[in-house]
Amino acid sequence: MDADLKPVLTRIAEALERLAPPAPAAARFDGARLFRHDPATGAFHPAPDYPLALESLVGVERQKDRFLENLQRFAAGLPSNHALLWGVRGTGKSSLAKAAFMAVAADAPDLKLVEVDRDEVVTLPALFDVLRGRAERFLVLCDDLSFEEGAAAAKALKSALEGGVSGPPANVLFVATSNRRHLMPRGHQEDRGLVAAAEDAEEEVSVSDRFGLWIGFPPMDQPTYLAAVGAYAARFGLETSDLDRRALQWAQLRGARSGRVAWQFIRDLAGELGKPLPL
Repeated sequence: MDADLKPVLTRIAEALERLAPPAPAAARFDGARLFRHDPATGAFHPAPDYPLALESLVGVERQKDRFLENLQRFAAGLPSNHALLWGVRGTGKSSLAKAAFMAVAADAPDLKLVEVDRDEVVTLPALFDVLRGRAERFLVLCDDLSFEEGAAAAKALKSALEGGVSGPPANVLFVATSNRRHLMPRGHQEDRGLVAAAEDAEEEVSVSDRFGLWIGFPPMDQPTYLAAVGAYAARFGLETSDLDRRALQWAQLRGARSGRVAWQFIRDLAGELGKPLPL
């Protein structure tokens, strides 16, 4: 009986091997410096270099120096802290993270940036395990982080940053940007019992304690806004006799002054003057 079954079992095993999906290819990071992670497939998609120079960011010198110092330490294999860049929208948090990365990566070819979507925070522990032990060093960036899905995402992020029994990966630095220092979404207590909502809030607030470096981005005042506009205009050769007046009118129409508003004005001015811009 055993001899009769052996060919049948062999054919079944071979058929199952053919039906099984192929093993995922090992991640490669030699073709680019910036990548986007797709948790559905585990793939790392290369992205173009970030074109905005770090020196182009005006009005955030203190934030720039502190973040750059921490990132340089990480790239050199020295102790460093996960960073939370928080503050009002449009103040350059994400731009600073990417521009600083490009500046440091110019002298550190093994430094890579992996961007993850805020809706995929629950996959961070698995991502960190993939990156752990590789020769490269990774800045993992999550833009506009908040816990719209509640405590489950907060627990996943805490697990990733603490690393469980094996500890956090020494070659991964996590950087998040957020409009709120404690990462809590507005209205997150709706449709929840008071006790459950309080427990969720405690879970979410405690995540911000896992970031050793908090860098705040306050609202931009008028002189700083005009300095940002002037720096952009000078960098890209945009000349007009009434730059400040037009920049202030643009800010009034937008109802805000920020680095983002300054850049949007510069894009409009460059289009009017027929000048190309890097982004």
